[in-house]
Amino acid sequence: MALEKVIVIDKIEIVGKWKHVQVRTAEQIVEDGNVISQSFSRHFISPDKDSSNEDPQVQAICEVVHTPELKAQYAEHVSQNAPVEGGN
Repeated sequence: MALEKVIVIDKIEIVGKWKHVQVRTAEQIVEDGNVISQSFSRHFISPDKDSSNEDPQVQAICEVVHTPELKAQYAEHVSQNAPVEGGN
């Protein structure tokens, strides 16, 4: 009965107009090859974020969907919708 903690990326999704890449990670406790417990966490990568520290599969997806055109459009969207300091 050897217990092992395993962390795996179990889901990668492309979400919304701006093609945010959403990554779900499962933290699993495995006993003799069987998952006996798991919990999930998520994070996302927007077109303006660096994906170089991500898993190679996630990096490859970001490279495909976060085109230079999409990045430029997203940057324009963000700059036009930035909160105004001191505004109510």
